[in-house]
Amino acid sequence: MARILALDYGVKRTGIAVTDEMQIIASGLATVATKELLIYLEGYFKSENVELVLIGEPRQMDNTASESEVYIQEFLKKFSEKFPQMQMKRVDERFTSKMAFQSMIDSGMSKKKRKDKALVDEISATIILQSYLYK
Repeated sequence: MARILALDYGVKRTGIAVTDEMQIIASGLATVATKELLIYLEGYFKSENVELVLIGEPRQMDNTASESEVYIQEFLKKFSEKFPQMQMKRVDERFTSKMAFQSMIDSGMSKKKRKDKALVDEISATIILQSYLYK
């Protein structure tokens, strides 16, 4: 089997999570500056066997697209041009940032670490991946 990668796409930073090769465990991988994301993914895809990329789909409470969807659509176009063979799926990402922050509190993480937005993005990507794996 191959890994599944999840992206919590943001205008400035993108959180990344990945499964093990058996697709059982979801773990945070990194947070990357979004402008460097395609380069990062290219290197990762060369070194690891990835069969699917999940991309968070931000939605409003009334189920309409979030304002950040415009930027995600631009990224999706670039991604599919650069990696035409890679399978992509969108996953509802509502509340993942709140859930990530709460998991940081629950784990006893210090206030200083909880202010690290890059860590929140990585944990959010992990939650997106877990929601896909365990549905």
